[in-house]
Amino acid sequence: MIDRRRHSNILDVRSFRGADCDTDQYLVVAKLRERLAVRKQAAQNFDGERFNLRKLNEPGVKEKFQIEITNRFAAFEKLNGDENVNRAWENIKENIKTSAKESLGLQE
Repeated sequence: MIDRRRHSNILDVRSFRGADCDTDQYLVVAKLRERLAVRKQAAQNFDGERFNLRKLNEPGVKEKFQIEITNRFAAFEKLNGDENVNRAWENIKENIKTSAKESLGLQE
């Protein structure tokens, strides 16, 4: 009923002779394990920018980053509250990226 390639996916098979369906056949129930293939290339590719986060362990860099973020979000709070949610998210994301570029630098 199943080829050799997928025989390890069968966990349990039982036949029920007592199930009466007005035929000369028996009911067969199987428990299967489904395995989904994941493309490794798609998981490893990352198009975004990578920042050197280890620099945050240095006290001077950490303070600079905190001050930069605080200043950017203080200016952001003064904006109009009627802004679109997606637009607001883009602004927040851009503020964090810009602050990280200025204080952390890109990962080498």
